[in-house]
Amino acid sequence: MAYDLILNGGRVIDPSQGIDRVTGVGFRDGKVAAIGDALDRAGCPDVRDASGLIVSPGLIDLHTHVYWGGTSLGIDAEDFARASGVTTAVDTGSAGPGNWMGFRRHVIEPSQVRILAYLHVSHAGIYGFDKRVMVGESRELTLMNPVDCAAVADANRDLIVGIKVRVGLHASGTSGTVPLNIALQVAEEVGMPVMAHIDHPPPSYEEVLGMLRHGDVLTHAFRPFPNAPVTGQGRIKDAVLDARRRGVIFDIGHGKGSFAFKTARAMLANGFEPDTISSDIHTLCIEGPVFDQVTTLSKFLCLGMPLDRVIAASTVNAAMAIKRPELGTLRVGAVGDATLLRLEDGRFDYVDVVGEHLEGDRRLTSAGVVIGGRWWHPQ
Repeated sequence: MAYDLILNGGRVIDPSQGIDRVTGVGFRDGKVAAIGDALDRAGCPDVRDASGLIVSPGLIDLHTHVYWGGTSLGIDAEDFARASGVTTAVDTGSAGPGNWMGFRRHVIEPSQVRILAYLHVSHAGIYGFDKRVMVGESRELTLMNPVDCAAVADANRDLIVGIKVRVGLHASGTSGTVPLNIALQVAEEVGMPVMAHIDHPPPSYEEVLGMLRHGDVLTHAFRPFPNAPVTGQGRIKDAVLDARRRGVIFDIGHGKGSFAFKTARAMLANGFEPDTISSDIHTLCIEGPVFDQVTTLSKFLCLGMPLDRVIAASTVNAAMAIKRPELGTLRVGAVGDATLLRLEDGRFDYVDVVGEHLEGDRRLTSAGVVIGGRWWHPQ
């Protein structure tokens, strides 16, 4: 049978299979059909030359906000995919049980980019995140809606991958860990993981980690002081090491205020790489300091993290975090998503959330994506 699409001559890097070599990838019927050096082009309507490019599994951004038009922080998922090479955007709590159906019907279902979601335990999700109005949805405990959250999550398992909650001074005021406790109860009820946001104390980084279970995600894991994972002397806190041992997932979630080069250097120097690298893209950080997912990946590349592990943190590791093993891989039979990346050498300026600049010598940019076995890179 003929392939629908062949990507020829690219450097295929698929950490899920330990592949890093120049070869071809063929797609058929929306799935990966073959990886090989001499794929039969006969009858294939779309053969593309990927020479000089990296071909990776479709990038998964584990922390995005793409409820465009429904929340003030939402950005357009398709525009983001064009810039970032992202084939799966995981929205993290933009919607709660009170507005989930609008998100599903008006944004997720029409999107050519795959959108999955963590459902917020707060009734209306992150409703007050804006330049002029900033209201932490977890400050008011009457907005916590565990009963409906569990019902909506259970009824939408095709798209909902977990439960989101935000705790910290900005998100939950003086409520401490109470919203997290409620979210964990919902997660237990429906058998899903939690993704927990952490900002300034209260609660402390250690308190939040102490409550998370195997498979739960701590996002903003490499945030600056206060509530950083390392001490001022660069030692990783014991609670961080304990949490990794019991299977808590450490996600970057860069965003407007949640990633610092100082923290990342200390963590990497101690051999502690993030499990997943995500952008936390939204309207207040898309013009900087985040810009896009490939810029976020480039920062870790320039901090010394090996290329294959940077790619793993946005492919197979992210797929495992959301329990979607058919994503984040180029195994034959897997979903036919791929990202073409250009790796450039030069001098590039990167900035973190506290204003520190890093001059890097490499940069990843998106050169196109394949979604469902079809080339998708509209201009």
